[in-house]
Amino acid sequence: MMTNKKWWSGLLAGAMVLGLLSGCGAAGNEASGTDNEGAAGGEAVNLRLYTHGTEEAYNWKKTIQAYQDITPGVTIELVQLSEKGDSQEAMKKMDLEAASSAQMDILMFSDPAGYAQRVALGMAEPLDEYIAKDGYSVETDYKVDTHLDGKVYALPGKFNPWYVLLNKDHLDEAGLPVPTDWTWDDYAEYALKLTQGEGATKRYGTYFHGPQGGGWMEFLKLKMANQPQDADFLKADGSSNLDNPTFRETLELRLKMEQEDQSSVPYTDIISQKLNYRTQFFNQSASMITIGSWMNTEIGGTDKVPLEFNVAVAPYPKNNAADPIGLTSVSTDYLAVAAKSKHKEEAYKFVRWYTTEGQIVQGKNIPSWQQVKNDQVEEIIDTILSGTKSPEKVDKPSLVDTLVVSKASAIVPPSSYQAEVYEAVNEEYEKLILGNQDIDATIQSVQERVNKIIDSNKK
Repeated sequence: MMTNKKWWSGLLAGAMVLGLLSGCGAAGNEASGTDNEGAAGGEAVNLRLYTHGTEEAYNWKKTIQAYQDITPGVTIELVQLSEKGDSQEAMKKMDLEAASSAQMDILMFSDPAGYAQRVALGMAEPLDEYIAKDGYSVETDYKVDTHLDGKVYALPGKFNPWYVLLNKDHLDEAGLPVPTDWTWDDYAEYALKLTQGEGATKRYGTYFHGPQGGGWMEFLKLKMANQPQDADFLKADGSSNLDNPTFRETLELRLKMEQEDQSSVPYTDIISQKLNYRTQFFNQSASMITIGSWMNTEIGGTDKVPLEFNVAVAPYPKNNAADPIGLTSVSTDYLAVAAKSKHKEEAYKFVRWYTTEGQIVQGKNIPSWQQVKNDQVEEIIDTILSGTKSPEKVDKPSLVDTLVVSKASAIVPPSSYQAEVYEAVNEEYEKLILGNQDIDATIQSVQERVNKIIDSNKK
């Protein structure tokens, strides 16, 4: 599992440049002393929370203040690792901090691969004893199971299922209803009907934002992610799932839509022009985007990206009409207690609060906490939309119905080498989409590469 040794050594060397990072963008805060005795000893406790999340997306000031109000003697110091909310930039800075002597108490990871990798590096404390003491289980209390190798190292925050955002004005023009239960074949048909024009001013039916550099791999799992089991490139036992027919079908769908139908933005444009899904959708360059529901906070438009048309929402498409509705990729934030924290008990208490009542206070997302029932979703959505510029342009019933019907496929526990797998799959897909190899050669090559990665990481 420790094939990350070279990477870790690099981090230790990289820590030498920490002084140049000006506290890793810690919002101007200096680290408070680490010599506190803890709240139980009567001393004030300062906990440092490392996150990629911005104030706009996470309501940190209000959320942290709410916790401090009910927890005398504890202060939460926010260490914002990326001003843009860029999770990859944030993780690099977090790794450098972990390799140094910086005080770390609470860590937020934005994806399962990043979570698994950093658990493998020993950055997160197991939470099982704390959870047992509190008398609940992750499986029953949350919608996302965060177990890794039989232990829990983080609790899940938001519950962001993937869905489809649609330009309702474009749908109306084309005489297409807002889908409430549809398949990928329907999606491709919609995209074709919504595509207009040619050249630089062409309007595409859809835009797929990935894969890119081993990230945004959801876009190579389009027909895998809506399966009850085995919804990822690897199976739960760590073996390859790339012989699953849904992987081939996803590749076929991407090829068909981009090259035959010419209804999705070309991959070469996405990469060479560094296109962004927000711009493509809000500038009306693409009529539909498949994306995560973190977009709820932006769906009604923001100061930076105003909304100038009506938006509707549809559930993630199914493979076959008879399949159950709503199965989709789900993203969450993984809140962990840093292994090096001197205040693990206090850090855990914040993590538990933040992933339960704190999510309601934050008012930015549907929580993973099971205690939030479906009839509360509309109220949460009202709160979220009220923070946008044009909430009246959002078809709220379609949004609420989609969120209520959405559910996670069985989460495949991520492996410590998942990032390597993602990179290999991404590179082979590029060869396919750029015309350098056909689907058979792509699947054969990616299988060989992934099996080598799996073999080299066996204990």
